[in-house]
Amino acid sequence: MITKEDIKKAQKKWADAIINIGRLKKERDICEKTTNRLLEELYAFDSGSIAFKPTKTSQCQFRHDKESALSYFIGGNRAYPEDGGFAINTPWTKVEFENDTIILEENRALAMGNYYFTNEIGQVTKVEYTFGYKKTTNGELKIDLHHSSIPYSPEKVYS
Repeated sequence: MITKEDIKKAQKKWADAIINIGRLKKERDICEKTTNRLLEELYAFDSGSIAFKPTKTSQCQFRHDKESALSYFIGGNRAYPEDGGFAINTPWTKVEFENDTIILEENRALAMGNYYFTNEIGQVTKVEYTFGYKKTTNGELKIDLHHSSIPYSPEKVYS
């Protein structure tokens, strides 16, 4: 059975990975290799397609493979021109998860809430998230659902 502690460990691992990617922004080759490795460790690409809706996308909103996720996190792929590199464009120094709901099953779990990204000058960005986790055959949790969005703001015009 997956536990809440398992979810919190997986979230910490994800948060640490985002921070680490940002630290490597000036070393593109190392950054790309590290991000590829982290995507393999954190996401369930090895078991097929995943459902990934990144926060800052509007043209190519949904990503299903490692190549498109890599582009979102570090940019540089012409197939995804809107990707500036979420983890490197604004390097994050702190990422905190605030879980609202965690649903646990034997080999699957869902977590939903807010996460807060702190940049290098201390500004905090609040983002809503839903992550789905599946337990692999070797007992690791991997993300197969990742949905993030900026909270609704009545001051903005939505069309």
